[in-house]
Amino acid sequence: MSDDTAPAMDYDAHEQTYEGFINFSKVGTIACLTIVLCLIMFAFGGTAATVFGWLMLIAMLVSSAIGLALGASGWIPPALVFVLTGVLAILTV
Repeated sequence: MSDDTAPAMDYDAHEQTYEGFINFSKVGTIACLTIVLCLIMFAFGGTAATVFGWLMLIAMLVSSAIGLALGASGWIPPALVFVLTGVLAILTV
């Protein structure tokens, strides 16, 4: 026999978890792309590229933490760091 005392699904908590997962996926993907650009700067650049690569890695960590705290628009700070890293990679490599 079935038991009718089971609690109903908490849709608000489910939606918050889903939004958090999507935000984490966006920020994580952009962070991985930034790491790849920094590795390119380390491998093919000179001293300036190495210094800028380390600075962009630190900026990526900070912007990713900020992005995770922001919520739905959290992809914007890591995206800005990614674009800046791309510009620096073009200029120094």
